[in-house]
Amino acid sequence: MACKIFLVQNANYRKSGIKSYVHLIRKYRLHPTKNGPYSIGRAIHQTGRPYTNKPIGGRARLVDVMRKQTSDDNFQPVEIDDIQNDAVFSMPVSIGTPVQTLNLVLDTASADFWVRSSELPADVPPPSGEESHTFDSGKSSTFKSIEDSPWKVSYVDGSTVSGSIGIDEITIGEASFKTQPVQLAKTMSPMFTQFSADGVLGLAFGHINHPQQEIKALSERLNTGDGLEQSAKLFTVKYGSWGGSDLKKPFYSFGSIDEDALRYCGHDIHHTPIDNSRGYWMFDSPSTTAGERAINRPENKAVVDTDAALTLLDDQTCQTIYDSIPGAFYDSDSQGFLIPSDINVDQIPVVQLAVGEKSFTMLKESLLFAEAKPGYIYGGIQSRGSLEFDILGGSFLEGLYAIFDFGSLRFGAVQAKIAE
Repeated sequence: MACKIFLVQNANYRKSGIKSYVHLIRKYRLHPTKNGPYSIGRAIHQTGRPYTNKPIGGRARLVDVMRKQTSDDNFQPVEIDDIQNDAVFSMPVSIGTPVQTLNLVLDTASADFWVRSSELPADVPPPSGEESHTFDSGKSSTFKSIEDSPWKVSYVDGSTVSGSIGIDEITIGEASFKTQPVQLAKTMSPMFTQFSADGVLGLAFGHINHPQQEIKALSERLNTGDGLEQSAKLFTVKYGSWGGSDLKKPFYSFGSIDEDALRYCGHDIHHTPIDNSRGYWMFDSPSTTAGERAINRPENKAVVDTDAALTLLDDQTCQTIYDSIPGAFYDSDSQGFLIPSDINVDQIPVVQLAVGEKSFTMLKESLLFAEAKPGYIYGGIQSRGSLEFDILGGSFLEGLYAIFDFGSLRFGAVQAKIAE
């Protein structure tokens, strides 16, 4: 089963700090604790009477809604262009017989495996990617539909994607899985038209996926069966551009650890047990350092999210980190910590986050996420708001070779070489 898959870079992706932060507000229903235009509020949702399409006469209830503050007293719903609806990388996955290859975003904080279906209405615009595809179940001789199998993913901004479920064969590199449940997207909100990929391959744990009947998530297939050796029940992620030759390219591997990456890093794998009770790849992260400043964070937890571009920490830790960077400050208009764009990299302190009992260093370049406003750069670490755990996203993962070990329920990390 061992295989290595190089990621497809999205030519349409445009980095935006605030849009990436708003994406995480939406994904985690995060209530910001720092000032800024975006927040989650409450609104009355009125349902209609039975057999009517008008939202009157039925029950009313309060629901969470994402909103943008445009003046002191004025809030408006967020719009498509307020949110980062795209991802920088996707991965080719083949489905059906004969195979139909789609580019999917791998998301370790989701357990849903959904693809754009050929049954989407004609008025749904195609995705923004130049190489967009849909899966046509009617052209696959191995596809079997599951009766009464609705699924729906709903976000706090009101966007949704939904459909039905079928079973088919899927192939990722050289790894094949027979009778794998696949969620076919048959309706979706306009927000998803900016999503260049053809769907999402979720590799979190199955109890956070959205089908209304119990199905086996791909993560469970990797963990429990198909004749896999215990040592092969894993996948690895290399996001950073470090390394030589082909190693500079970002990749995933399934079923094996890439020896070239280990040799280049020159370090042993550090493992820490995970707590998957909430469905996430979650582990203890009890400390952070910023230069000479050590921050003790007992009982702190962190979640690894390959779909997140930013890394989110608690407010006090964020403040300590940016207090150690000359000229850095929190800007409420940008809803984020900013760093002067003319800063010398040598002026940026070494920032380390704990994976279990071992600290790992972020690449200094990863702290300089994207231009925010003239003269300033959006920081790669931001506030986690109301979340009770950290989010370790791409800005952290770029400095690691990461191993997601289903078989032993542990997360492994190897520090990449850090330039002196």
